Amino acid sequence: MWLEPFDFHPLTRVIYGPGRLDDLGTVARELGARRVLVVTDPGIVRAGHAPRAVESLRRAGIETVLFDGVEENPTTRHVRAGTEVARSAEVDLIVGVGGGSAMDCAKGINFILCCGGEMKDYQGIGKATGPLLPLIAVPTTAGTGSETQSFALIADEHTHRKMACGDKRAACRAAILDPEVTLSQPAKVTAATSIDAISHAVESFVTKRRNPLSRAFSLAAWRLLESSFERVLEKPDDLEARGAMQLGAAFAGAAIEHSMLGAAHSAANPLTARFGVVHGGAVGVMLPHVVRFNAQVVGDDYARLASESKGASEPTAEGLARRLEELLRASGLPTRLSEWGVPADAITELAPEAAEQWTANFNPRPITSADFVVLYREAGPAG
Repeated sequence: MWLEPFDFHPLTRVIYGPGRLDDLGTVARELGARRVLVVTDPGIVRAGHAPRAVESLRRAGIETVLFDGVEENPTTRHVRAGTEVARSAEVDLIVGVGGGSAMDCAKGINFILCCGGEMKDYQGIGKATGPLLPLIAVPTTAGTGSETQSFALIADEHTHRKMACGDKRAACRAAILDPEVTLSQPAKVTAATSIDAISHAVESFVTKRRNPLSRAFSLAAWRLLESSFERVLEKPDDLEARGAMQLGAAFAGAAIEHSMLGAAHSAANPLTARFGVVHGGAVGVMLPHVVRFNAQVVGDDYARLASESKGASEPTAEGLARRLEELLRASGLPTRLSEWGVPADAITELAPEAAEQWTANFNPRPITSADFVVLYREAGPAG
């Protein structure tokens, strides 16, 4: 078997286990922290996770300031507000507690606090102009895998177009995976974030940039996520299944770091920006159609995922596509774009935007605006 050359450099320490959130203060102190900014959202504060994080830091003798102004799909406005808090407090370490939005916002704050300018200055790869502060992630969902990536997705506050800002210096120094904190997730959040994580495992397995180690992470993520998702839906308090989902999401994030994503995410982003479709729902609707589109070039890879599935009807690309549709139905999320309120006449505007998305460049099969028109139509907008 021929192995392609690659350069794999893990950047994040991963600490996993129930109750490990209480170790946050110790981990921060090991990184030299004296004054920490905790970035989170009001829901995580109400759930008690942010206060628990703050208490762990204070027990370690670390001063703490809280910024809880993050919202879903953070924009440049949220980053700017958090940066003002961080700057006035003169922090030397940042902690992101929450879902992908909190972790991405924490990374965005780190860019602006340390390097100045605006988020658009960091769109792309390696745009930081100097060292960034140490960052610790405490994911409370099993979704984006931001804790094991060096990218922040920040939307422009006016256009709502997402900017992917990546730099190895933005990667989290540590990620604390405590499945206990995921127990408080509302069912809809569990469904949407889990579908997103599953899509990460599938897309990262076949991209142009994949390599043997990224594929190992993708495959491990798929096995954990696909086999545990329905268990989590049926028994939300199943800590073992919650842990498998959380670890699977982190593994998928590690795969993305080295392989990127593909056309399903390219198609999803305009749906979120234009129609407010929840990201996990948007990706979930589009992914089976992208699998069928890509099958002529990576059908064997998709068949491998299907063969590793607990529920696929057959070990083929079509079997994988059907299993993904089955998982989406199980989630309770809409299965057609028409159910999200996406009109048919929007396709001509959505398709060019999808084709311009960065992740489209990594799709294993070249894809054009015309191809996205077909994919959107297959996904079923209202006529």
